[in-house]
Amino acid sequence: MKKTSALRNTEQSHQIAKEKEDGKEWRRSEEQESGAEDIVTGCPKESDMEVVEGSITLKLPEGSNEVLIKNLYLSADPYMRILMSERESPQSLASYTIGSPLAGYGVAKVVESGHPDFKKEDLVWGIFGWDEYSLSPQHKFFSKSSTLMSHFPTILEFLVCICMPGMTTYAGFFEIGSPKKGDNVFISAASGAVGQLVGQFAKLMGCYVVGSAGSKEKVDLLKNKLGFDDAFNYKEEQDLDAALKRYVSDGIDNFENVGGKTLDAVLQNIRVQGRISVCGMISRYNVDQQEGIKNLIHLLLKEVRMEGFNVSKFYHLYPKFLEFILPHIREGKIMYVEDIAEGLENGPAALVGLFSGRNVGKQVLLVARD
Repeated sequence: MKKTSALRNTEQSHQIAKEKEDGKEWRRSEEQESGAEDIVTGCPKESDMEVVEGSITLKLPEGSNEVLIKNLYLSADPYMRILMSERESPQSLASYTIGSPLAGYGVAKVVESGHPDFKKEDLVWGIFGWDEYSLSPQHKFFSKSSTLMSHFPTILEFLVCICMPGMTTYAGFFEIGSPKKGDNVFISAASGAVGQLVGQFAKLMGCYVVGSAGSKEKVDLLKNKLGFDDAFNYKEEQDLDAALKRYVSDGIDNFENVGGKTLDAVLQNIRVQGRISVCGMISRYNVDQQEGIKNLIHLLLKEVRMEGFNVSKFYHLYPKFLEFILPHIREGKIMYVEDIAEGLENGPAALVGLFSGRNVGKQVLLVARD
């Protein structure tokens, strides 16, 4: 038996790999249990989750074709807030249930495999439970990572650039945004996991790139490390419309991560036949009463295309994405910034911190180094 832990939406723990008791998992808390009130309302709190400890037998059940994995790195992402509510969830992901581990993207190592395509010590990436060990069906894996890892000095760089953030950036920017050399691209929440890559992809395309972020530190990061042409702190701007006109006077295309007032300002500054790729709306995830967007008439007057997307619909383009990004990584043209929280016990704070802008760069939870 191996002592283990996992993160859950609070209640009492059940199983991780067929034999789990007294363990550590991330789950939603008992306070949230009771009919329609079993969802998180408003901004999530650390008390909405709990860590549950237990033990596990590191052996597959007889005849299983599943894979027993040890989580190494887990990705903390804003979309996880949507899965904590009764709103419609992204089609590729199920809403969280009380008493079950949270789930999200991550990189893991195979401990034991009943599937012929995987063997012990293989590195894999996919959607895993937020726990130290998971029993996962093979279809939850997006890729065996061991070969791809040869292009990266660390697993962490692989997680940031090649896993979900990189693929999301590629799909939203190229497939939805259809960029052209010379475009003016504005990116909201530009210092986050996806935003920092969008800006670099846009520069590689020959675009003029402006980003918004929530602190001087993040603005400096965009301009001095990530190569943005300009950036501004949206918290210091009384008028976002005026700010966008100040930084880009002749119309923009937009990679949208925030929504709300930011999107309203974008619509006033979008170019004729411009493109808006809607990747996220983090400003709206924690509000109970949604507000309307005032400037939608610009979609009509300027013949603008605005489209939301779900990265799961684009994984068939993963080989094409790798053809694009790997040469740039080898040439040192792609930088990344990560914010690491260590240990499942720090998972709630890491996830909640996304909604106050506490993180700088991609928020990652380090579960185990090997």
